[in-house]
Amino acid sequence: QDVHRSSFTRSSPSDFWSLSSLQPCVRLSTGPQQRHSTLYEFRTYCIHPEQNAAFLKLTNEKIQLRTAHSELVGYWSVEYGGLNKVFHIWKYDSHSQRAAVRAALAQDPTWISEYISKAIPMLTSQDNEVTYLVPWSRLHKPPKEGGVYELVSYQMCPGGPAVWGQDFQAAVTAHDAPGYAKLVGAADQRAELRHKAHTDARVVAAVRNSIVHLVAQENKLMFPCPFSPLR
Repeated sequence: QDVHRSSFTRSSPSDFWSLSSLQPCVRLSTGPQQRHSTLYEFRTYCIHPEQNAAFLKLTNEKIQLRTAHSELVGYWSVEYGGLNKVFHIWKYDSHSQRAAVRAALAQDPTWISEYISKAIPMLTSQDNEVTYLVPWSRLHKPPKEGGVYELVSYQMCPGGPAVWGQDFQAAVTAHDAPGYAKLVGAADQRAELRHKAHTDARVVAAVRNSIVHLVAQENKLMFPCPFSPLR
């Protein structure tokens, strides 16, 4: 089973992520938008354990009611680093488009009756954040489907990319070397490949320069849902 390594970075007060597979990594930030208005909304839903299977089945059957309103980038079930959770990403051209979509959903009787009224009681909590692609990143689909995604969140020191951006970019770029951040291989190879990266002098040097800006790190392994555009 292939592994698509998706590393998302979080800074305080500006949050920052990166998403990668075989293609160049994707990095997103919750800080002030850069040179574009396109935004990506991250949503995390926690599900009642006994309702997890039912929620995924309902969403699989009714997701077209939601994607009729705006673009879904990806939808995953969290396997490690949190149980009974789903994580999904929605793309919007602007905040005004997002507001229009939310307003339209609130007035969509089919969406409300066939999905949201049934799904909400299955959830224990919902969380969302708005992010932007950083200037040196592009969003790409992995060339091969059926993999596992790793979501990595980094909480950085205050100051934003102006303080730690260059060092962090260098560290992530170092991990972009074949076999590291663009990890594609058997799931049980993850530890071996990470060990190789951590013994690579170039990677170690880059990480050493960026680690001084790091406050905390969190990892999750996620499986794409059957209806996820990123699989």
